[in-house]
Amino acid sequence: MFDIGFAELLLIGVVGLLVVGPEQLPGAVRTVLAWVNRFRRSFDQIRTEVRRELHNDEIMQKLKAESQQLEQQVRDTTQSVEQEIQALGNEASDSLQGSSNNSNSVPSPPSASSSATSPTATSAAEADANEGGETPSKTA
Repeated sequence: MFDIGFAELLLIGVVGLLVVGPEQLPGAVRTVLAWVNRFRRSFDQIRTEVRRELHNDEIMQKLKAESQQLEQQVRDTTQSVEQEIQALGNEASDSLQGSSNNSNSVPSPPSASSSATSPTATSAAEADANEGGETPSKTA
């Protein structure tokens, strides 16, 4: 991390021995090492948080891309459904217009007076049968 060689460490030890003294040097070394360890832990925590945030950013970008893709699919599906509904509505209105046009041009159904056999022909046959003394029999 700091690229300190053996010669630099020896020089720091000699200066520390001269400044602090031989009696307090072990306590000073422990204190310095405790501070270095705290610094390392803090640095490692920061590095871990940065990595986690970068990973979260990657995940957020992926989620954003997925949500945009889903939104596009929903728009496409909605548009196709609206087009199908529009087409069905047009078909229904066309068929209603066609049936109303057909009902205006189609002749009315035959009335009861114009049946397959005319009533005058039936009454003439009954009259002939009555002259012979026979009662008319109705055949089904």
